[in-house]
Amino acid sequence: MTASARHLSLRDPPMQCPTLGELPTPPSGKTGWPWTEESRRLPSQTSEGCPWPCISVVTPSFNQGEFIEETIRSVLLQGYPNLDYLVIDGGSTDSSVEIIKKYSPWLSYWVSEPDAGQSHAINRGLKMASGVFATWINSDDMLYKNALAEHALRIGFDSSVVYVGICAHTDENGKILSMHRGRIHSLKDLLRIPEVWRKGGNIVQPEVLFPRKLAIEVGCLTPDNHSCMDYELWGKFFLAGAKFQYTEVPFGMHRRHDQQKSNDLSRSTESLKPITMRFISLAEGLSEEEKASIRNELQAYFAAYPEAQWRGSGRLARWGLPKPIVTGVQKCRQTVRKVLRFWGIGLKNDIRGIQA
Repeated sequence: MTASARHLSLRDPPMQCPTLGELPTPPSGKTGWPWTEESRRLPSQTSEGCPWPCISVVTPSFNQGEFIEETIRSVLLQGYPNLDYLVIDGGSTDSSVEIIKKYSPWLSYWVSEPDAGQSHAINRGLKMASGVFATWINSDDMLYKNALAEHALRIGFDSSVVYVGICAHTDENGKILSMHRGRIHSLKDLLRIPEVWRKGGNIVQPEVLFPRKLAIEVGCLTPDNHSCMDYELWGKFFLAGAKFQYTEVPFGMHRRHDQQKSNDLSRSTESLKPITMRFISLAEGLSEEEKASIRNELQAYFAAYPEAQWRGSGRLARWGLPKPIVTGVQKCRQTVRKVLRFWGIGLKNDIRGIQA
C-alpha cells in the first residue's frame, strides 16, 4: 500500500454513532453544532423491538481541509444506532487526510487516492456501502443536528420512497441564512427549469435520503457529470417510478462559499441541455403535446441564458462594459476575497468596492 492510498475495512455490522465525549476535542474557538453539541441518541431498537435500518452516508472529498472536520462531525454526532459512514478522498494535498485519519476509528471505510472526480467517488461509496438508505454529504456541507433521529421518529422508513427534507443554506462560517423547501413532485416539475427548478423549487442534495438499492438499480450517478449529477439522479428516480415524500424535517446544511462548483451556473446549464432532452424522450407519463411544449420552452430558455446570465453577473456587465474588462475585475475581486479570507477578514459587497 502506497503512502498516497489508505484503506480501512468495512465494519460488520455498522456502528452506533459515537458520543461527543468520545470524539477528538474540537479546535480552539469552535462551538455549537457539531463542535460542542450532539444530536439526541436513539435507543438501539425501535419501539417494536426491531433494529433500525442501516443508513449509509458517503462523503466525497478533495482539498476541503477548511470544512471537512465539521462535515465528519455532523455525521458522526447524529446519535443513530446503525450508521455506515464512508469517506472517499481523491488524494487531497491539504490537511484533509490528517483530519480524516483523526476520525478513522469511527469510519466504516476511508481512502485517499486519485480518482475520476466527485461522481466517481460517490458511486464508489454507494456501491461499497451496506445501508438500506443512503445519501452523500459533500465535504463542505453538513447534516443538520438531529436529522436522522427526527426522520426516524417522525417519518419512519419505506424502501420505496425518496425522502426530501428541509435544507439550511449557510454562509462560509456555518451561520444559517435561510431554510429551503423543494417543490419537485414529478418529472414534469423537474423539467420545468425556468419556472420551478431555478425559482427556488429545486431539490438541494443534502436534504435527500434515498433507498440505496434504487440508486444502484438506476446506475447511480453518471461518472462524467460533474456539475448537475444530483439533478440527473432525481430524474432517474422519477423515471424508475419512485415516490418522493416531503418530510418537513430539517435534514441537510448546504454551505455557500466562493469556491463551490455550484456557483458556475453556465457550466451546469450546458450540462442540463442533453439531460433534459433525454428525460423528455423517456417520459412515458407525458403526452406528445406536453413533451413538445416543454422541449420548446427549454430550448428557448437555454438559447437566451448566456446573455441573461452575463447581464445578471454584476453592475459592470449591466452597464455594458466589454466582457474582458468585467471578467478581469471579477477575477481580481475573487483573488482579494481569497487573501482576506486567509487572514480572517470579511469582505462585504455592500460596503467595499463595486460588485462587478
